[in-house]
Amino acid sequence: MTNRLRTQIEEEEAEQKKLIVEEKRNDEFPDNFLTQFFTKGFWSAESATRALPFVLFIAFLGMLYIANMHVAERSIRDINKISKEVKELSWDYKTTKADLAYRSTLTEVAKRVDTLGIKESLQPPQKITDAEVKNEH
Repeated sequence: MTNRLRTQIEEEEAEQKKLIVEEKRNDEFPDNFLTQFFTKGFWSAESATRALPFVLFIAFLGMLYIANMHVAERSIRDINKISKEVKELSWDYKTTKADLAYRSTLTEVAKRVDTLGIKESLQPPQKITDAEVKNEH
C-alpha cells in the first residue's frame, strides 16, 4: 500500500463500484431494436412531426372502418326485420287466398244467398244465338 489519504482510497473504491454497476446495467439490456427504440431516442421531435399526418390518416381510416361496420350491422338488422314482415305478409296472403277460394265455391255461395231468399236455379242455362235475338226484335 502506498501512502495515500484514506479519503482518496475510498473515492477510488466508490468509482470502481460505479463502473461495475454501470457495466451490469449494460448487460441487463441486450442491444436490440426495442432497447434502441426506447433508450437511445429513436423518435426525435422532428421525425414525430413528420409522421403525424400519416398517423392521423391511419386513425381516420380506423374510424371509417368502425363506422362502416356499424352501418353494415344496422342494415343487416333492417333486412332481417323486413324479411320477417315479408314472411308474415306472405302467410296472410296465402291464408286469405285460400279463404276466398273456399268461400267462392258453389255450395258456400248457395248457403250465403239462401238467407237472402235467393235459390239456386234447377234448370240448366240456355244458349242464346244471334238468330233468336234477331227474331225477337
